[in-house]
Amino acid sequence: MTDLKPQLFRCLKGYSKDRFLKDLTAGVIVAIIALPLSIALALASGVSPEQGLYTAIVAGFLISALGGSKVQIAGPTAAFATIVAGIVARSGMAGLATATLLAGVMLVLMGILHMGSMIKFIPYTITIGFTAGIAVTIVIGQLKDFFGLTFQQAPVETMEKLEEVVRTFHTVNPAAMAVGILSLSILLLWPRVSKRIPASLIAVLLTAAVVGLLDLPVNTIGDLYVISSALPAFQMPDLSYETVSAVLPDAFTIAVLAAIESLLSAVVADEMIGSRHNSNMELVAQGVGNSASALFGGIPATGAIARTAANIKNGGTSPVAGMVHALVLLLVLVLLMPYAALIPMPCIAAILFQVAYNMSGWRTVLKVAKTSPKSDIAVLVLTFILTVAFDLVVAIGVGLSLACLLFMKRMADVAVVKEWEYVEDMGDEQGRLKPVPAYVMVYEISGPMFFGAADKIPHMERDNGCRVLILRMRSVPAMDITALNGLRRLYDECVRKNINVVFSHVNEQPMSVFRKSGMYDLVGAENFQPNIDVALERAISIGGMPV
Repeated sequence: MTDLKPQLFRCLKGYSKDRFLKDLTAGVIVAIIALPLSIALALASGVSPEQGLYTAIVAGFLISALGGSKVQIAGPTAAFATIVAGIVARSGMAGLATATLLAGVMLVLMGILHMGSMIKFIPYTITIGFTAGIAVTIVIGQLKDFFGLTFQQAPVETMEKLEEVVRTFHTVNPAAMAVGILSLSILLLWPRVSKRIPASLIAVLLTAAVVGLLDLPVNTIGDLYVISSALPAFQMPDLSYETVSAVLPDAFTIAVLAAIESLLSAVVADEMIGSRHNSNMELVAQGVGNSASALFGGIPATGAIARTAANIKNGGTSPVAGMVHALVLLLVLVLLMPYAALIPMPCIAAILFQVAYNMSGWRTVLKVAKTSPKSDIAVLVLTFILTVAFDLVVAIGVGLSLACLLFMKRMADVAVVKEWEYVEDMGDEQGRLKPVPAYVMVYEISGPMFFGAADKIPHMERDNGCRVLILRMRSVPAMDITALNGLRRLYDECVRKNINVVFSHVNEQPMSVFRKSGMYDLVGAENFQPNIDVALERAISIGGMPV
């Protein structure tokens, strides 16, 4: 537990006024960036606008204060939008609060159990596959508001939403589409004018003014939601057995995705500042932040790569910047939140289109498709399709299973059990590794010996005058019980034919398997030799004949 120390405590040592001013500036700028994003992501998640701010305020403050990264900014992210929307549709806000609280507890336990390094066991192809898939689901989910469509039904699943878009596309609202196009144009062109003021904020202000002044028939946030500027209030989630059992799979999904997203964001931040985060402490902070978010009306939160990068680029040096960002959003909630009712829904959709584009990583997808083996491409494509067509749980589960199966096949393919080629078979000295008596057979075993490669262990079926079999295992890094049973079967066949078995150069892990299973004692310590030279000497002493 001694390593579970927040970065804030380390950064405050020698903290100066100059660093505080840098963190203050960065925190204010990041808050301006986070304001429209938090509202947009809340709406994409099927919850009210202020709940996005509750999340950025409560979870953002606690994750910065307790986190294992110096510059991580946390809040609602696009990765959670479709997941949260699905939970709300199935279990309501009460179910979402319970799932988020349970996910927070899981994250804390993951950090305490030092599972921060487990992120490396998620294949890269799965990560970019489901990230691109989430981006597509966000785009599909915002087509209705961007075009001002009138849905006849209220679909929940992504493919159902796409079908409804196609079915009702004839109801396009030209005014809404014009506002959406205007918003996209601002988002694309404004960075050329100024990079200090976020394009999303300009888009929100201008489109709200246009819709209001021209009295356009375009839905705004106020038309669809009741806006509240009240402070987040404590509310205890429903922890009944029925609710917990119903949302437990959702909680696990939130916890896994929060861990992946936050640690990936922390890694990106490390590369930008030349530092190193504490992954276990970051998981604990994510857990505390998500639990608190659930208790104060928020939604799931995680590290946000874009906001973290903005924090670094604007001079943020410590967790103080993230805490300032949360406090600025708190002031905005209290003083300016009623004005959020004026924001047009097509503008929100355009902002989310840009978020989806940035998170899609399409350039990375193309690069992987061009440079990776076909099996890796298959995992990426399958994960992407399943994320869009079904959900993230199915996508990660199937993708990870396929990746594991393909990996095991590769390992089985490189595992080789091959008899030496002897001088009498070759007709010359080529291929002759060592002088070998005629009554000795040498098999070279290479690669990991596990259940996928156990069938390569040979049978001793023919009577060829062999009196000693040497199994050379210097290139076997690991072995499992299935391979051990194969070797035991081979040993028993040799015993029945009066053939002695000598093992050469058995590495540490396979040797521990031999010892624990009792086969080491069965074969005899004298028949486990450190290298092939000594093994051949042992074979000669057993056979009693010179080379």
